[in-house]
Amino acid sequence: MAEDPEPGTRASFLAMLNATLPRTRVIAQGLIRDDRGRVLLCELTYKSDWDLPGGVVDPHEPPWAALRREVREELGLDLPPGSLLAVNWMPPYRQWDDAVHFVFDLGVVPDVLERAVLDRRELAGVHWVEPADADQRMAPYAVRHLTSILASDSRSGPLVLEDGSLPEADVT
Repeated sequence: MAEDPEPGTRASFLAMLNATLPRTRVIAQGLIRDDRGRVLLCELTYKSDWDLPGGVVDPHEPPWAALRREVREELGLDLPPGSLLAVNWMPPYRQWDDAVHFVFDLGVVPDVLERAVLDRRELAGVHWVEPADADQRMAPYAVRHLTSILASDSRSGPLVLEDGSLPEADVT
């Protein structure tokens, strides 16, 4: 084909690497809180567990841009992502391979329920949930992730997590 790189060139080597190296799914989500400390969870149409707003990052899309896009598409709101709160490596889960999961601070938005215009194909609803009650609605790995984020001091920088918890090995 005309687009194929010339064999034996740097371009062909990089194309071979790009075709054979593992690809990891990337997820971007946001933490929205109200003035009472509750967190916003999305009731999804395609799975039973509720989750933070956000979704899968498209190819060649930065995680923060993906989050802003997903919130715009699903909630009808333009909320620019703030600080990175956590990077979480997630092992294979159910039918999914491993993933890298970014969570950004989307701020305190107490009127989000009134302002949101939901994409009903993806969201059945959005709800304020007390952090202590998250385990009643979220998957166990998501509860670990949320609990780690809420327990951290975000002034010390983003958390590095493994399956929602601080890794056994020192990564600092």
